[in-house]
Amino acid sequence: MTDYAVELKNVTKTFGSVVANRDVSLKIRKGEILALLGENGSGKTTLMNMISGIYHPDSGQLLLDGKEVRIHSPKDALDHGIGMIHQHFKLVDIYTAAENLALGFGGGIYHEAQVTEKLKEICDRYGFTVNPKKKVYAMSVSEKQTLEIVKVLYRGADVLILDEPTAVLTPQETAQLFEVIRNMKKDGKSVIIITHKLNEVLEISDRVAILRKGEYVDTVNTSETNVDQLTELMVGKRVELELERPEVKDPDLRLSVRNLTVYRNDGTPALDNVSFDLFGGEILGIAGISGCGQKELLEAIAGLQECAHGTEITYEDPGTGKKEKLIGKSPRAIRKMGITLSFVPEDRLGMGLVGSMGMVDNMMLKDYRDNGFIFANRKRPKELAESIREELQVVTPSVNTPVSRLSGGNVQKVLVGREISAAPSVLLTAYAVRGLDINTSYAIYHLLNEQKQKGVAVVYVGEDLDVLLALSDRILVLCEGRVGGILDGRYTTKEEVGLLMTKPPEIGEEIREFTYQPEQEGVNE
Repeated sequence: MTDYAVELKNVTKTFGSVVANRDVSLKIRKGEILALLGENGSGKTTLMNMISGIYHPDSGQLLLDGKEVRIHSPKDALDHGIGMIHQHFKLVDIYTAAENLALGFGGGIYHEAQVTEKLKEICDRYGFTVNPKKKVYAMSVSEKQTLEIVKVLYRGADVLILDEPTAVLTPQETAQLFEVIRNMKKDGKSVIIITHKLNEVLEISDRVAILRKGEYVDTVNTSETNVDQLTELMVGKRVELELERPEVKDPDLRLSVRNLTVYRNDGTPALDNVSFDLFGGEILGIAGISGCGQKELLEAIAGLQECAHGTEITYEDPGTGKKEKLIGKSPRAIRKMGITLSFVPEDRLGMGLVGSMGMVDNMMLKDYRDNGFIFANRKRPKELAESIREELQVVTPSVNTPVSRLSGGNVQKVLVGREISAAPSVLLTAYAVRGLDINTSYAIYHLLNEQKQKGVAVVYVGEDLDVLLALSDRILVLCEGRVGGILDGRYTTKEEVGLLMTKPPEIGEEIREFTYQPEQEGVNE
């Protein structure tokens, strides 16, 4: 009898000329929580995909409970008691929770009562809350993730792999998830968490395994390590983790948003009478629970959302002072007006990039109409792609490799690099560092501060409140689609922001609103 649920011995996996994993040996104990760390492109997800049957190793051994096995598919992995919960959920939107549990399991006739009874047993055992009759499309992100975890437990998994499980969760939802994970550990389950959030690693894991450039570096006990050591093991050198917040100098009004109201498809308001100003030379952070209107806010400014009657969005040119109304304008129409507005959307592949295209073609997307309809000039886009690849250290076999083949973090680097390269006047970013390792995240924060110092008006929507408070000059808090307050980023606290995120303002209630005074030359002095 062995103490290890899973053992990898000298596992290697290549994709063409790219070595994703080289000679990796790793052991996962029974009844432990193991965090898997590494920079983007270090091979974390590829390694776990081999355990879960999505990929097959070129060489090496996989042992389960001390016996060598070969896993040929995800179903094969589940038959061996291994389930993986991916960043992008594998659920059927029009089916209920119970129906999703039954899909592909056991075959034959669907017995709702039996499925519901087993679901209740799992929920009671581990502390989940799942409504068996609720449709997936009506669920929050947290509910969908819960259903994914329950789905693999329903199928008998003893080893669970969670890929970036807290990427889109609020602090409260993260705490609930961690409690469930601890309950699974108590029940003897082995849990592997792929994450970039070092504070969460230290909070939830028993041990931490580190990969660097596809190779295994070390496994350390969580109780005996710290953020600085983990970062150094990941990157191979000491990394400074101090966030700068350069002083705001001569803020000029760049964007005026008044009475912004946007309705969802079901007729409910995603944004309700939102008003604020955005200044050049500042970073305006947007805080709020997932789904409270951040996405619609940025898309409305970018010309991608239809706004209700009475909404006003006005752009003021920093050079001439000329004012332009943006309501009703498409992104292309805004660009033709001479307004350089860059947008890093939440959906990096669905909206930001074309997955089947390489970096070069994705660089051309914004201005291909100006590049010739028959024979496009690829010289400048290729130079830009090579520059972004070098500066942001994008791991890709070639600038012509389809971006869908890159890791999530590298896809994000391509998108952020392209939008910043346009020399914008307004830069809108939705979760710009989601899925990025700590080293690259700080590189992106540095790029945003550079844009701020160039006089760009930057909007930053992020999940990490600690980063939001350290990076933003002002913080606009959204709650249930309404503005809960606009706070001074220098003096507010995480507790104050968190309270406003969960307590919607009363109709007619006066909210706190910090803004810059026109006579101030250096507002952060």
